[in-house]
Amino acid sequence: MNTNDFDYELDPSFIAQHPEDKRSESKLMVLDRENNTIEHKHFYDIIDYLNPGDVLVVNNSRVIPARLYGSREGKEESIEVLLLKNIKDNKWECLVRPGRKMKIFTKIVFSDKLTGLVVDITEEGHRIIEFEYEGIFKEILEEIGNMPLPPYITERLEDKSKYQTVYAKLDGSVAAPTAGLHFTEELLNKIREKGIDIAYVTLHVGLGTFKPVSDDKIENHKMHSEYYILDTQNYEIIKNAKDNGGNVIAVGTTSIRTLESIASKFGELKPDADWTDIFIYPGYEFKVVDNLITNFHLPKSTLIMLVSSLYDRERILEAYEEAKKNNYRFFSFGDAMLIK
Repeated sequence: MNTNDFDYELDPSFIAQHPEDKRSESKLMVLDRENNTIEHKHFYDIIDYLNPGDVLVVNNSRVIPARLYGSREGKEESIEVLLLKNIKDNKWECLVRPGRKMKIFTKIVFSDKLTGLVVDITEEGHRIIEFEYEGIFKEILEEIGNMPLPPYITERLEDKSKYQTVYAKLDGSVAAPTAGLHFTEELLNKIREKGIDIAYVTLHVGLGTFKPVSDDKIENHKMHSEYYILDTQNYEIIKNAKDNGGNVIAVGTTSIRTLESIASKFGELKPDADWTDIFIYPGYEFKVVDNLITNFHLPKSTLIMLVSSLYDRERILEAYEEAKKNNYRFFSFGDAMLIK
């Protein structure tokens, strides 16, 4: 398939620069695949499309304040470091800007409590940095680190919690699983009271989630690897719903990638923890997931390709045009879509 088949025009004014004050009051577009209809709702109406016995699968990965600013030892120019992946102990794979001067053995000073030494350079040009610090690394990040907002969000985020889901638990993501940002504790409680289970997976979202598909043929695109976890307890919740005829509703593309990675690996769903580079695009046959709650994604991105694989490429693009006509907000802080 051609990458341009997943392109669409979007004026920058549609890109949400900040989250809604009340998470669940964002807009919700409901795509009914059976009847080929579109409804316009608010996100708090999502409960009307969930039935007792269904299970919501959410990604409980927590975004770390992974963007650090420092300078080369003895220099004054600003250096931006984005933590990508913890390699081992205090060593992290990082994206560094500007990277040209960041040679091996370069020391970067972030604060009086935190420094880093470049110890290697990857084939992609990322730096492996070994950090030295006084105290607890996580606490230092919380103190001096910044949220790694996507490049299309240009406004400053004053409240870090706005870029976390209310159920975020395990540190590791450098981008939020944004479909989950629409949920409040109140809405989740109402969902539970209706008889819908909630299961938790973990997939630590990497910078590659924003990587565009550069090849003309999408089949040639190489996905980034991300680490996922599905423990026994949550596996049993999902399996029980599936075995009893309930729908598995994935909240976000990261939840889909976790479940479908495991099912593709074993031929069925099992508890597992591993790295995945699964690339889901039209033609893929889903093994676990029935429905999807997601946001509106970038043109020509792997995410819009994944969404199109669950429904139909032309229908999805038509829905995006409908969203523009109805002033939906796009991307990470934008509105939501339910594919049922």
